[in-house]
Amino acid sequence: MSDATTGSASAEYATPAASVAQMFVDRVAATPRAEALRYPVPGGWESLTWEQTHSQSVELAAGLLSLGVVPEDRVAILASTRYEWILADLAVMCAGAATTTVYPSTETGDVAYILADSGTKVVIAENDLQLDKLREQRAAIPTVEKVIVIDGEGDGDWVISWSELAKLGAAHLADDASAVDKVIASIEPENLATLIYTSGTTGKPKGVELTHACWTYEGAAIEAIDVLRPDDVQFLWLPLSHSFGKVLMAAQLQIGFSTAVDGRIEKIVENLAEIHPTFMAGAPRIFEKVHARVVQTALGEGGPKAKIFQWAFGVGREVSRRRQQGLEPVGFLKVQHAVADKLVFSKIQDRLGGNLRYLVSGSAALSREVAEWFHAAGLLILEGYGLTETSAATCLNRPETFRFGSVGEPFPGTEIRIAADGEILIRGPGVMRGYHGMPEQTAEVLDADGWFATGDVGEIDEGGRIRITDRKKDLVKTSGGKYIAPSAIEARFKSMCPIAGQMVVHADRRNYATALITLDPDTFAQWAEQQGMSGDYATMVNDDRTRATVQASVDELNATLNRWETVKEFRILDHDFSVETGELTPSLKVKRKVVESMYEEVLDSMYGGQSRG
Repeated sequence: MSDATTGSASAEYATPAASVAQMFVDRVAATPRAEALRYPVPGGWESLTWEQTHSQSVELAAGLLSLGVVPEDRVAILASTRYEWILADLAVMCAGAATTTVYPSTETGDVAYILADSGTKVVIAENDLQLDKLREQRAAIPTVEKVIVIDGEGDGDWVISWSELAKLGAAHLADDASAVDKVIASIEPENLATLIYTSGTTGKPKGVELTHACWTYEGAAIEAIDVLRPDDVQFLWLPLSHSFGKVLMAAQLQIGFSTAVDGRIEKIVENLAEIHPTFMAGAPRIFEKVHARVVQTALGEGGPKAKIFQWAFGVGREVSRRRQQGLEPVGFLKVQHAVADKLVFSKIQDRLGGNLRYLVSGSAALSREVAEWFHAAGLLILEGYGLTETSAATCLNRPETFRFGSVGEPFPGTEIRIAADGEILIRGPGVMRGYHGMPEQTAEVLDADGWFATGDVGEIDEGGRIRITDRKKDLVKTSGGKYIAPSAIEARFKSMCPIAGQMVVHADRRNYATALITLDPDTFAQWAEQQGMSGDYATMVNDDRTRATVQASVDELNATLNRWETVKEFRILDHDFSVETGELTPSLKVKRKVVESMYEEVLDSMYGGQSRG
């Protein structure tokens, strides 16, 4: 592979633990009585110390050993984000096995494929809904010997309950108190720790093999960049079946901060106000929704409040510009900013818990405009970058050297270079072992020297920060031979249109660009009420006022684009995209090819009914 530019991080990091299990044991020894996990219960939240977390996880690990689980056996977790997911994963690590992660939204046929392809021996399922998927496909998953249900009862045969697993573990430890300790001591860094199946939009998903060394490196590297502290409180809602959620677990084991866990997306804002976290990681869609809701609420009130809001953000943006240059506001600007903070920004910060030091964005591109809006409000979003194949975290903006529009510098120990065609290549301890059972596909992206070809196009700036310009496979070429990067256009539009949900720009082999647009149900309902509209979502989407508002935002977008990039036509769909309807991945990224296939007729209608040339 030839390369045009090279870049690497030279900072050192501590020698990683031999395994995730050992990292866990070391954390418990260091801070046994500190809070590890916080989780919701009726009427509030309950906590577990590191010592309590260890006790429960080791008991569950012993239960797995009693079921015949041996090193590198696959144990699948088919559940939503909750504290039991973390206990289950820690138990799998301590039993020397490997976790196969499965999203609870995964369809029955794909669940069967993942379990069969991975050779999973035991499944930890959340509830009867997930159990039904397994029972329906039992003949297709012959390697699955036992199922453990978190919320539910056993059947006296194939299925046992969560509490039954713990009882099996207690009995196993009564016979051999050091059974789990001996397994932990035997785990090697290159042993398989996790199998994460990528949510492919075409064909069957590929199982990414990540070793213990991948995760322990990530923990040590995150600690070395000194962004997170032991006294931090994290709010974790991300899917733990996704590598982004998993890498945050590794960071917690290494650094020792507390984590409040609740995967219910609809509870995010409410939970922030209750937990008062110091940091939260999320996908860009979450930050876009917060931005849209706050802007729509403020401007929808009109009158003096709307004017004060707009004035405050004018001041905030000027302060943001200065701070991006390493300067602080002085003189009259400093006085104005203090007033803006008291009247507007402090209220936004309080709504998000009042204690946030940083927000972290990953899994997709964050609009620069959204990032600057949050910064103007006194909330810094540190955008990062990585893939499942690189254990989720490869780069992160540092608080002292951040630059909006970039994904920051590589982690210590990781090298990045830009190939001659602009593709980003990565080499380092976080890179996967390979795709499970797919040597040819592995060889296509991972060369003999350890360089992983990401499929992303980007560049390295003078400060060593990486800027992603697009996915190679997402770049489209018009029939006139011009290239368009849809994701950058889409992110910009969502920052301009407060009622927007998603935009999918379409131009491949067409003579101009068009777009499918969805509206965010919450902000659209709020806006529609302010406009005096009535009816259901689908009816109000077709109102002339809705069309006019979206058209104004498209016009504003087009004014910032090259002529061949401008969106000539668009259609507003009568529903927002969702994970359940198949247009979004569980990490809230749009499945572009799926959307284009599902709405092929709608797209063709914007080209006179003609299909692609």
